[in-house]
Amino acid sequence: MVYLWIVNIKKIEKISKALSDANRIAILDQLRKKKNCLYCSEVNEFLDLAQPSVSHHLKQLVDAELLIPEKEGRIIRYRLNEKVLNDYIANLTRLTD
Repeated sequence: MVYLWIVNIKKIEKISKALSDANRIAILDQLRKKKNCLYCSEVNEFLDLAQPSVSHHLKQLVDAELLIPEKEGRIIRYRLNEKVLNDYIANLTRLTD
């Protein structure tokens, strides 16, 4: 049987690596709780990490296309890229078919 991959293997690998850190999972969980809108300052409040570490984790999620950054002046708001996450989950689900 041939599987039609919605996203390519490299993209799946990049997303998997981005999701392999507990802090990044916490960011996504908090984003879900905040109704899909999270500001960088809010991430600092619940992660208890230095700003450079928070920026690193957010960058990993943005690079994997799991987060969509939106600039509002000097402030950045993050939204979940539900399509990418849903495609990723669909591809993992296909591994069990």
